[in-house]
Amino acid sequence: MTETPEDRLKRMRMRAWRRGTKEMDLILGPYADAHLAGMDGAALDAFEALLAENDQDLYPWITGAAPVPPGHAALLEAIGQFARNRLIPRASRDI
Repeated sequence: MTETPEDRLKRMRMRAWRRGTKEMDLILGPYADAHLAGMDGAALDAFEALLAENDQDLYPWITGAAPVPPGHAALLEAIGQFARNRLIPRASRDI
C-alpha cells in the first residue's frame, strides 16, 4: 500500500508532537505545524530522517550541548532558530 502525501504529512506531524519527551514535543511539534505543508520532497526526507533519531540525541544537538551530525546541521539550526523566536518575546528580539 502506498502512502499518500497527505497521510505522510499527518504521520510526520504526529511523530513530531509525540516524541517521548515533552521538551522535544514542544520543539518539533510547532515546527512541523508551521513548516511541513510548505516543504519539498528533499526537505520532508530530511525532516523524516531527523524524526528517526532518538530524543536523547536530538535534545543535546538542538540545545548546543553536543555536536550536531553534519547531515542534520542545517535543519537543526532552522528548528532551533524557530524555537528561540517562539520563546523570546518580540520586544526583546528588537533590542
